[in-house]
Amino acid sequence: MKIDIVTLFPEMCRVPLGESILGKALARGLWQLHVHDLRQWSTDKHRRVDDTPFGGGQGMVMQCAPLFNAVEALRSPESQVVLMTPQGRPLHQRLVESFSSCPHLILLCGHYEGIDHRAVEALVDHEISLGDYILTNGAIAANLFTDAVVRLLPGVLGDARSPTDESFSAASGLLEAPCYTRPPDFRGLTVPDVLLSGNHAKIQAWKASQSLARTRALRPDLLPPPSP
Repeated sequence: MKIDIVTLFPEMCRVPLGESILGKALARGLWQLHVHDLRQWSTDKHRRVDDTPFGGGQGMVMQCAPLFNAVEALRSPESQVVLMTPQGRPLHQRLVESFSSCPHLILLCGHYEGIDHRAVEALVDHEISLGDYILTNGAIAANLFTDAVVRLLPGVLGDARSPTDESFSAASGLLEAPCYTRPPDFRGLTVPDVLLSGNHAKIQAWKASQSLARTRALRPDLLPPPSP
């Protein structure tokens, strides 16, 4: 997979995405990352990429020309253009899984009051939101989106079972069961006996019941509707 990120703040993406698991996968060639400064596609002699909004209002709006120039320079027939915006479709694990099969993603990072809507209509395939809240700029959202997608690529995680045994996975859609490690007793706080039993059938049954209980307590919206 190749990911191109177009932003006004390239270092906000290059640094975090080059660290930890994603950075190691990048070094191994399991995915490609290219981060671009939108200003390089500006047609203004001062590399300006924004202007005041028509119709009045606060803030600035990112102009059409740099965005069109950027996408037209980077796009290929297999590309999907994603705009990170609070007005977009909420991101969830099933959607992340669908993006993980795309060979090339171009992520556009909004800033200020957003981007000229003509660019949205003409260039963007997917408008994606991380939730009903506002960030200072889309580069932060692009990092989180990229992390969620890239970790699903083959070989990125150390254990191939990891994506299927975690919260929101296609296997159950529920929250993951609690996990514990050594020591078995810490300040009087103990690990459930079943996890120390070695009985794998009982352990799996315990995990399933805990997964359901945590989902019911914390995210009841994830549970299937009751039968009529």
